Amino acid sequence: MPDLAYVNGEFMPIEKAVVPIEDRGYQFGDGVYEFIASYEGRLFMLEEHLDRLERSMRGLNFDPISRSEIKAAICDLAERSGYPRAGIYIQISRGAAPRNHAISPNISPQIIMTIRPVKEIPAAMRKKGATAITVEDTRWDRCDIKTVQLVANSLAKQKALDSGCDDAIFVSASGVVREGTSSNLFIVSGGRLMTHPLTNNILPGITRTAIFRICRQAGLDAEEAFFDTETLYGADEVFLTGTVTEVLPVVRIDGKSIGDGKVGPTTRQIYTLLRQLALEGRSV
Repeated sequence: MPDLAYVNGEFMPIEKAVVPIEDRGYQFGDGVYEFIASYEGRLFMLEEHLDRLERSMRGLNFDPISRSEIKAAICDLAERSGYPRAGIYIQISRGAAPRNHAISPNISPQIIMTIRPVKEIPAAMRKKGATAITVEDTRWDRCDIKTVQLVANSLAKQKALDSGCDDAIFVSASGVVREGTSSNLFIVSGGRLMTHPLTNNILPGITRTAIFRICRQAGLDAEEAFFDTETLYGADEVFLTGTVTEVLPVVRIDGKSIGDGKVGPTTRQIYTLLRQLALEGRSV
């Protein structure tokens, strides 16, 4: 089955999908997106992803779009592809109009989707753990809106790769640890899990939400709290969370070993519980 696309109501092979040159998503980054993964053909936390998509559109003052139509298109695309382990990318831009910073009246949104098999995190990385660097957070001030404005994320990721590491962790100018380039970040310290509170400086991750629910069910102590790089370096365990990332252990940051430099038991436990929920298709 070829990789498929959906463009404004039409399904087609992905190589035939195009959008207008004057689309505001391309011209101004005036667009939002979501990425939803399936496990054995079942879309995981679909409703939560749709909730966040709607919240992002409201954050950019987009006109409302039918949730039921978007949901139906997502499910139809997943069924047409036949991929059991798929990633569906949804992007909605404000629309196409002659280039002007001011928003043209009567503009119609561009709705595109693509589906491909999920590119899994290598098993060796999950077993041994990932490495990361910290970088100053130079992103715009509304990281809670999932927009296509990702150049700072992309540059930070590339800086990490060029330095021989797997990812970068954003840190504020005042030293507050925030999140990864495409994932939220948790630390484990003294048996307690901590992650940055939901502010405009981080993305409200769907997997992040799942982790908190899993911790409540498993009796694990998890909380939102601000912490600095020294707390990060001194943590017993560190892991990143995201739709494809799932739960990825980080064992070295800025050349410093986290804990004993090995994947920790809490990280392994949470990853196992998350996969179990996803594969069983149960809500958390």
